[in-house]
Amino acid sequence: MLHARAFKVSVTWTLALLYLGSVVHATESSLACPDWPTCFGTMVPEMTGGVFWEHLHRLVAGGLLLMWGLATWFARKETADRPWIFKACIAGIVLLLVQSAFGGLTVIYRLPDLVSTTHLALALSFLALATVLASATAHVGNSEPPSGQEDGTRRWATAAAGLVFAQSVLGALVRHMDAGLACLDFPLCLGRVVPPLVNAPITVHFAHRALGMIVAVVVLAFAVRAYRIGSPERIRRWATLAAALVVAQVALGVASVFTVLAVLPVSLHTLVAASLLAVLVHVATLAHTTKARRPEARARRDRLSTLR
Repeated sequence: MLHARAFKVSVTWTLALLYLGSVVHATESSLACPDWPTCFGTMVPEMTGGVFWEHLHRLVAGGLLLMWGLATWFARKETADRPWIFKACIAGIVLLLVQSAFGGLTVIYRLPDLVSTTHLALALSFLALATVLASATAHVGNSEPPSGQEDGTRRWATAAAGLVFAQSVLGALVRHMDAGLACLDFPLCLGRVVPPLVNAPITVHFAHRALGMIVAVVVLAFAVRAYRIGSPERIRRWATLAAALVVAQVALGVASVFTVLAVLPVSLHTLVAASLLAVLVHVATLAHTTKARRPEARARRDRLSTLR
């Protein structure tokens, strides 16, 4: 189905856009174009220096809006029996438009912390929505039958995804408040387990570290649980990927501090966080859709028993 493929492309596109947005900020290119939606009064500026990154970010964002519009059109034609999909697509268009407007406000008002952080929060919200649609509409061949453990898996994955979302938004606040180097040591912060919370940058930075440890514990516990209770193989695979991503995320956070916010580790830190969110949302959606097939699976077993 074309709509399912378009949803998958949109998820990948969004991840690339989030990475590119992080590069824009890390290279201090956010205000390379002083106006919006044009750049120095034109849609085709000279692509040099910071203008290259900022305007490329805008162009890729515009491409995502067109891609999602195409996905919405496909969904309307191909999913008439599931109207919630088209409604979710419309919600996605609204999210993208509002998120784009916040991007414009970020430039016009010269990077206010709250506006810039909301800009990222909306992008992550769209990523989660696109992932739900991509997962719910994907054709899974030779699906394993419902195991009866779907509710627990969905709750764990949803809780972990919520924590990752909150941690990512807090990380955006750290970045936009220029608090990334408020603590230059690790694992201690200013030489202490709990530093003196004497100003906003130190407080926000320490909160980001503390919540990061909680997220890591929850995601790793989720992965261990998937194996301990004998979850279906595909759930175990995704849980393993989530565990690997959270370990990589912690390592990139440490690297960001020790490299004094170098472009590559900081940008990968954002990308891995977004990827972890998408993986957890995917697992939660898989568990939900598998549970929805339970009556169908039970009826199929009953028919086979009758035939025997």
